[in-house]
Amino acid sequence: MKIRPSAIALFMLACSTALPALAIDYPARKPGLWEMKMGDSAGGASSAPAQTVQQCIDAATDQALRDMGQGMGKDACSKQEMRREGSTLVIDSVCKMGTTTATSHAVVTGDFGSSYRMESSSTYKPPMMGKSGASFVMEAKWVGPCKAGQKPGDMIMGNGMKMNVVDMMKGQPKK
Repeated sequence: MKIRPSAIALFMLACSTALPALAIDYPARKPGLWEMKMGDSAGGASSAPAQTVQQCIDAATDQALRDMGQGMGKDACSKQEMRREGSTLVIDSVCKMGTTTATSHAVVTGDFGSSYRMESSSTYKPPMMGKSGASFVMEAKWVGPCKAGQKPGDMIMGNGMKMNVVDMMKGQPKK
C-alpha cells in the first residue's frame, strides 16, 4: 500500500496533539478514545477534504507522545515558545523540515477532558511540496472508553488504516 504525503502529514499532526511541554506544562488529555477532525482552514474548492482520526490513549501514551514531540522539536526547531494567554495556549515555532524552514503559529483552546481545538498556520521557505504555506484546524473530542480490541496508542485513520504510534516510536511492528 502506498502512503500518500497527506497521510504522513495527518499522522504528524495527530502526534502533535500532545505538543511539547515547554515553559508551560501542557494539559494531559483524558484517557480513552479521542476523535480528531483535521483539515485546512481555507475551506475553499481547492481545500483538501477534512480527515478524521480516532486515537486510543492512556496516561502513559499521552505522556509518551508529549515526550516524542519535545524530542522532535529539540532536534529540528530553532524556536519553540508556548505561552498561556488566559485559558488559551499559543505556540510559536521555527523548524527545519528537510531543506525547508517552517514558521508556525498555533492557538489551542479547550479543556483536554472533553474537547479541544487547535488552529495552526505555517509558512514554508522555500515552498514545501509546492506550497508556501498552510493552515490547519483540528477539533478533538473525547468519545468514551477505547473500543474492544484497541490498545493505547492505536490510531485508526479515516481510510481505515490502523497503526500503533507507541509501537512505531519503539521501532516495532504493530502487534
